[in-house]
Amino acid sequence: MADRFDVIEVGERGRRRWVGLVVVLALVLIPVAGLLISRDPEAAPPPAGPTSEPIRSLTTIDSAPNVLTVRPAVKGGEEVMEVVFPHGLRAEVRYPAELALAAMGSRPFQGVWIDGQYRQLSAPYNGEFEVTAGGRPIRNYAPNVTLWPRRAGSGYYGQVLLFEFGPWRLAMYDRGQGLTFDQRLVLARGLKGRQTKDGYLVLSAKAPARLARPGETAQGEPMGPQLWFGGGAGEMVALVPTPGCRKQAGMPSVIKGRGRPAGSVCRGDVLVAVTGPRPFMERALEGIRITLK
Repeated sequence: MADRFDVIEVGERGRRRWVGLVVVLALVLIPVAGLLISRDPEAAPPPAGPTSEPIRSLTTIDSAPNVLTVRPAVKGGEEVMEVVFPHGLRAEVRYPAELALAAMGSRPFQGVWIDGQYRQLSAPYNGEFEVTAGGRPIRNYAPNVTLWPRRAGSGYYGQVLLFEFGPWRLAMYDRGQGLTFDQRLVLARGLKGRQTKDGYLVLSAKAPARLARPGETAQGEPMGPQLWFGGGAGEMVALVPTPGCRKQAGMPSVIKGRGRPAGSVCRGDVLVAVTGPRPFMERALEGIRITLK
């Protein structure tokens, strides 16, 4: 009997040990299996469903609300896009796709004459907040034109006229001697802007204000109509219509004054000026082609 009980006792202990071993193995293997499954290279999130919004060919960059981006056509290893300069001239721009020029977005620039004084009309990269800082204007000159105080740290730039043309915001900074009240009123009433169907801004002016023409310069800088691509802390490209470019071209200060490698080249009657890392600059100068229409 003792042997039977010994056997039974031995059998019960062995069974308990076996059950315990299974439990231990289960506790060890389940987390390991979960880890292996989570590291499965073929595991992927479910595909996204169709969007309820149509894909637009014209958008605005959220981080740069004063920048226009358009969807280019893709032809082989190149992208092609239609652009419109601030004086209404249309052009086709072709470039190596890796430059992603269309994705950088463009902004207009236009020089303006008023009573023999030159002023720059440019689109702040960060929109109106770059001028207003959320404050209040000094005065209104028109429903779409306000005057703002000089920003701290703006050097020799003074007060700012801010123009609203549809979704665009253009700033005109005083430089040196400030404009008079009457001059500002003339500009507020005389400068007009319209948006093309593809989103570009086209400007016009009434005398005595006058828009600078392609090829005009001031202090060695081009002041006629331009399109600027990129900005902020990144790469930047300026397209500057310049009749007789090889003899007349001067590099815009927005390109040469950024403390980075900069260069330019003439493509017919358009100056292409580039700044950024040297590989980008060299590829852009070599690869950008422009056909005026």
